[in-house]
Amino acid sequence: MQKPTFDEYAASYQKYFDLVAEGNYLDLLRHNSLETIKFFERIPEEKLDYRYAEGKWTIKELLMHIIDTERVFSCRGLVAARGDTTTQHYRMDEELYARNVDVSQRTWESLISEFKAVRRSTETLFENMTDAQSKFSCNIVSHPMTARAIGYFMIGHVQHHLNILEERYLKP
Repeated sequence: MQKPTFDEYAASYQKYFDLVAEGNYLDLLRHNSLETIKFFERIPEEKLDYRYAEGKWTIKELLMHIIDTERVFSCRGLVAARGDTTTQHYRMDEELYARNVDVSQRTWESLISEFKAVRRSTETLFENMTDAQSKFSCNIVSHPMTARAIGYFMIGHVQHHLNILEERYLKP
């Protein structure tokens, strides 16, 4: 599956695509999965409820955001790959999702386990997608997006948040 061209996604998503290296998509996805799990497993427990500023998410909430976004975009990837152009997908309101989930009583291990399960599902979806299917688009209200653009976005989205965690939450 080739990296998408600029006309396969909204320009505002470019920052995520810039974070994805060149190479075989499935290798990149699997590598991102392993590195993400290792990254989260290294975070000390005393940091999990840390916010770098008022109104910002905790580390646990940020991981939940990554999980929610992966679920939403994986579904969009399926819709695109199956050629379903009848459904209109509105922008995911990340703040709405965050307000309507409580991770304060969840263990860190349960959140990491959920990420692993959701990401494994994403991997399976893209492992079984043909090159032709990867070029089909779904209708996101603000812009069409191909299945392969969605796949690459998911890698870049996770990397974006790992960078934020490193820079704003975990720097000594």
